[in-house]
Order: sequence, then C-alpha cells, then structure tokens
Amino acid sequence: MIQLEKISKYYPAGFGKTYVLRHIDLNIKEGEFVSIMGPSGSGKSTLLHILGLLEEPSEGEYLFLDEPVQKLSEKKRTELHRHHIGFVFQAYHLIDELTVYENIETPLLYKGTSSSERKSRVAELLDRFNMVAKKDLFPHQLSGGQQQLVGVARAIVHNPKVIFADEPTGNLHSEQAIEIMELFQKLNQEDKVTIVQVTHSETNAGYGNRIVRLKDGWLA
Repeated sequence: MIQLEKISKYYPAGFGKTYVLRHIDLNIKEGEFVSIMGPSGSGKSTLLHILGLLEEPSEGEYLFLDEPVQKLSEKKRTELHRHHIGFVFQAYHLIDELTVYENIETPLLYKGTSSSERKSRVAELLDRFNMVAKKDLFPHQLSGGQQQLVGVARAIVHNPKVIFADEPTGNLHSEQAIEIMELFQKLNQEDKVTIVQVTHSETNAGYGNRIVRLKDGWLA
C-alpha cells in the first residue's frame, strides 16, 4: 500500500543542506496500525506529512497505492488525498465558523458527494460517536476530547484507506486519550482502516501492531 525507498528531506542552509530525513526505506501494508516514534526533532512529523501527501520528499521514491507520488500532477495528488487519506491533527484544526455537522461534512463536499449521501454518512458518524446532540454546536463550545472526536469523524467520513494521525492525543487528558486510541483500534480492527500515527507515548503505540523508530532523521 505504502512504499518508501531512499526517502530524504532537506532544506537549504547557507551553502549547504540541513537534512530532516535520511534514506528512509519503509513499507506499510493495508490493514496495519503503525506507530512512528522518536525524540523531538527526529523527523517524525515530516515523515508523516510526506506519507500523507502534505509535503514532498527531496530525494527518493514514494509509491502510494502503486502510484509514483512524485510523478503525479497536482490534480492527481489532490484527488488521491481527497479519496483515500484522512488526517487527524494534535490541534484538531476544526473550522471555527462551522458547526460540528458542517466540519464533519467538509471532506464530502470536496469529494463531490451527493447531498443525500452526505446526510446519511454524517448522521451515521454523529450517532456512532454519540455526538447527535452536539451537531449544531461550534468547536469553541466543545471540550478537547469532543473536538478530537469531531476531528476523527471528519477524517473517516469519506471512507479513506488510511488515516494519518499526528500526536492525536497530545492535547487530551488521560481518559480522553484512551477513548481516542480505543476508537482508532476499533477502526483498524473492525473497519480494516490502515492507521499510521506519530506518538511520544509507548501506551498509545501499544494499540498498534508495529513501531517504527526514528533518530536524527534515520530509521533506528
């Protein structure tokens, strides 16, 4: 499903380059739950953003669903992202001016889903996440845990093949964190969604089935 070969990422620095990632070889199979771990500054979030098509690598080859990512047009990359990828952020990244319902619906609008299908899918997730009573509230009216539930619902509303999560419990207290991680585990085991998360937490990593460790931009 995901194949990285000799992936590096660098930024210009004076007359040279500052490498964030170096020669990463990584394969992720459909249905896996992979945790990327490592100290701050090890390149974890950069790797996740490359995997999630939010950044481009400087060197190497990335195959996503057998598509050579670097050779794709911007239109095709956007299409891949909209149809097959869900992203969950530590800081939620909900749209403040939209209600819970509207935030969850947004990816379906970008995908061009019909009105009836949008209503059905959003209603299903509101019910599944026990958020029906909060569908007309705005993000600032929700707790951190509730905002992250909306973030997860938004990430899966279009039935993606893979969810990328960047420190998804970083702003939550322990009970909320457990709720989110159990939800990820359920999505992986029951819905067969591939999940790749960046985490500092060994506990969170324990919900998955494989750990990838980075150190100073290298696979450890």
